[in-house]
Amino acid sequence: MESGGETRRVVVVGGGIAGSLLAKSLQFNAAVTLIDPKEYLEITWANLRNMVEPSFAERSVINHTEYLTNGRIVTSAATNITDTHVWTADGHRIAYDYLVIATGHRDVVPNTKTDRLNQYKAENQKIKSANSILIVGGGPTGVELAGEIATDFPDKKVTLVHKGPRLLEFIGTKASNKTLRWLKSRKVEVKLEHAVDLNSSTLDGSHVYKTSSGESIKADCHFLCAGKPLASAWLNDTILKTHLDGNGRLMVDEHLRVNGRANIFAIGDITDIPELKQGFLAQKHAMVVAKNLKVLMSGGVQERKLSKYEPGSAIALVSLGRKDAIAQFPFATISGCLPGLLKSRDLFVGKTRKNMGLQA
Repeated sequence: MESGGETRRVVVVGGGIAGSLLAKSLQFNAAVTLIDPKEYLEITWANLRNMVEPSFAERSVINHTEYLTNGRIVTSAATNITDTHVWTADGHRIAYDYLVIATGHRDVVPNTKTDRLNQYKAENQKIKSANSILIVGGGPTGVELAGEIATDFPDKKVTLVHKGPRLLEFIGTKASNKTLRWLKSRKVEVKLEHAVDLNSSTLDGSHVYKTSSGESIKADCHFLCAGKPLASAWLNDTILKTHLDGNGRLMVDEHLRVNGRANIFAIGDITDIPELKQGFLAQKHAMVVAKNLKVLMSGGVQERKLSKYEPGSAIALVSLGRKDAIAQFPFATISGCLPGLLKSRDLFVGKTRKNMGLQA
């Protein structure tokens, strides 16, 4: 879009679900540059299905070039920001009129789609060749992985260890209890209030892991499903260092602008918005900022024209295998195949691909 006869330059840092959707939405309204260390967008809530069914990743791992047909892609990590430019690890210096930070959580993954798909195949082989599997962490990742393995490989011995007093501590106790019952019904052994020394098995090659209570767990392999740190440490040496809260999140206003910055926005998990950090909310962030940037780029500077973001309510959907799920809404907690219809079969991959302008 042009303001005063000049195409505005929008730089988006981070190619996760929020940054990718924003870049796609603005590519015909501005000169868009997407900066991301990897060549693809990953629909991360499908990751665990990819481990038990690697072919599923063909649809959930999407090269940036597939949806960003009218923008520039810089495959590198951002390292610094000034009032006018973004610097990248490979030496690019990219000018911006508007900047959007969408770096989310830090995850160590391969740079290319091919290598990522091969990684899923290797994880799948690891699961297939094991008779017994240890999963450490009882948050949504650990619970969903246990559910996927128990559903696709019911003969395998799965042990889930969690240091907290209940599974899925981020949602209500009713949902936690229903999840625990579902896992136990699928013969998953769940050990709460235990920690595991993952190095204990490698000392003698015995694949026996010691817990904090002195118990031994025999497992052919393990998966660590702990929370990932925010990808905001790089901002500590930039002009945005004073805009980070104590948790490393960027403080934003109701329009998702970084507080005190007229032309810098933040979206997705890196924001300090008090809500669950979930993919569908990150997509909502992207659409609000897309609208606001279109207003600003058209020369409309009136605050009343800018869209406000309303924090999401406590809705959570956790898949349990291919047909079941736990759903927590503000008014009720539901388990079984009804919430499973909402999420478990396709994990919203078709819907997300459509949002990105791709075939479901």
